Amino acid sequence: MNVEEEVERLKEEIQRLGHIQPDGSYKVTFGVLFNDDRCANIFEALVGTLRAAKKRKVVAYDGELLLQGVHDNVEITLKAKPAESSN
Repeated sequence: MNVEEEVERLKEEIQRLGHIQPDGSYKVTFGVLFNDDRCANIFEALVGTLRAAKKRKVVAYDGELLLQGVHDNVEITLKAKPAESSN
């Protein structure tokens, strides 16, 4: 799986495990993602995939490197899709 595919899968998992916000974004904590069996089977390096997604501005969270245990309560936000503009 390449990085783009992993980021797409990450978006799906955040939507599955997270909670939708009024603005259309989704929030999930790192601990929920990290401790989910399905995510553990999909992502060899969840932290690396999160960093790639953050670099692409798909997700937002505080800090650079998330560590299991220490950062379990850090909220990860999957940004809302921009509205389709009709010309």
